[in-house]
Amino acid sequence: MSNSKGFYNLDPNLILDVAEKHGFHVTGEMTQLNSYENRVFDVKLTSGDSVISKFYRPGRWSAETLLDEHSFISELKSEQIGVACALDINSGNTIGEADGIYYAFFEKVRGRLLQEINEPQFKKLGRWLARLHNVGSRKRALNRATIGPSNDDRWPLLEKLLRQVSPEVSGRYEVAALKIFEALDDSLPDYNFIRLHGDLHRGNILEDSQQEFIIVDFDDMINGPEVQDFWMLMPSADTDSPEFNTLINAYSELREFPYEQLELIPLLRGYRIINYAIWIMTRWDDPSFPRLFPDFGSYSYWAEETENLEKISFQF
Repeated sequence: MSNSKGFYNLDPNLILDVAEKHGFHVTGEMTQLNSYENRVFDVKLTSGDSVISKFYRPGRWSAETLLDEHSFISELKSEQIGVACALDINSGNTIGEADGIYYAFFEKVRGRLLQEINEPQFKKLGRWLARLHNVGSRKRALNRATIGPSNDDRWPLLEKLLRQVSPEVSGRYEVAALKIFEALDDSLPDYNFIRLHGDLHRGNILEDSQQEFIIVDFDDMINGPEVQDFWMLMPSADTDSPEFNTLINAYSELREFPYEQLELIPLLRGYRIINYAIWIMTRWDDPSFPRLFPDFGSYSYWAEETENLEKISFQF
């Protein structure tokens, strides 16, 4: 049984006790890291190093879906692709459970966030992404969702979300959202799906001291079309921009780029806008969310969201 209340008020002693249980010699010092979805801590060890402790939000993932993520990361690591691996904590297992909450420990990686991505970095990132997709295409993640409103059961959640939309714009929001969902359901079956990072934006990319990339946070790993891992990296929606062309050309050195998937990008942008609102709605009982998103549910919030969705839906 999941333990949401315990997750919202995670006991520091539990975190340290779990770490010691698995052989980590802790100093008692730890720092909570930024994560809206999970509870993540940098736990100091007596060796002078640290280990990253991650407690997963109850009810979101099963042990099998988490193991799909950890297995994928391990495959990437074996190919010398920069990632942060989950550590073996129990005879080959990377997942533990305490008080109904799944947890894992990850190696700590060091690097700086990319404030902006320049042309040489786009080239390097394109090659990195091709290598990730080459590994991701070897098999499907059997316990992970497949991107798309029907595949991951978004339709019922959209119906619930529509009841939250401000009445002044609810009709317009519904028309735009339904059009995007229907277009995705019609288009996605035409493409082959592979394992993806799923949430690849600049905030999940680190550059180490050797200027090599380390990609973190595979929490949203999913089966889907390759282009899902491209569009969030772009500073604009322009797929003819020099940045996008640089990224694609570098990718194409190691893997054929699926140009036919470019038509999906506007729909995937709209899908993310809707999913973000659904995510906030379904997390509202977490005491931190009303503080983090004080404007959620206001007229101004829904008016802006509606305009963004309409700009996308009018293209189809």
